[in-house]
Amino acid sequence: MFYICNMKIKLLAIGKTDDKNLKILMDNYQNRLQHYIKFELEIIPDIKNAKNLSEKQQKEKEGELLLKKIQASDNLILLDEKGKEFTSIQFSEFMQKKMNAGIKQLVFVIGGPYGFSENVYKKAQGKISFSKMTFSHQMFRLFVIEQIYRAFTILKNEPYHHR
Repeated sequence: MFYICNMKIKLLAIGKTDDKNLKILMDNYQNRLQHYIKFELEIIPDIKNAKNLSEKQQKEKEGELLLKKIQASDNLILLDEKGKEFTSIQFSEFMQKKMNAGIKQLVFVIGGPYGFSENVYKKAQGKISFSKMTFSHQMFRLFVIEQIYRAFTILKNEPYHHR
């Protein structure tokens, strides 16, 4: 049963979306999602001079920026290739459990090109993998927003999931 709550969902991502077509699609799903829950996409600017940094240094700098955006009460879920995989229905059940738990804000994070720093991993309450494949970070944002939208249509028993 779909339970309406006051939970908010935030998607944090590093680097802006350059492709205007992807941006249009993301905006479309964000607008649809507003009918179900408060949703926010927050973009953290790319690290300046990243090419002069080692992989570890880049992850550390991105991690510092990400952690500044996380509140102590947030439930932090990393979108990580080593995370748990779900079907869309299982993901909708995961979302329902989070809402039932009374979480104030659920934060999904898409890391930079090298993943997350150790400090970000330590702060997280979970990891989810959407696939064993690698996607462009810009396209992946669209996939995440669409799957969150799909989860709510499943919970509301709306026909979107089977179109």
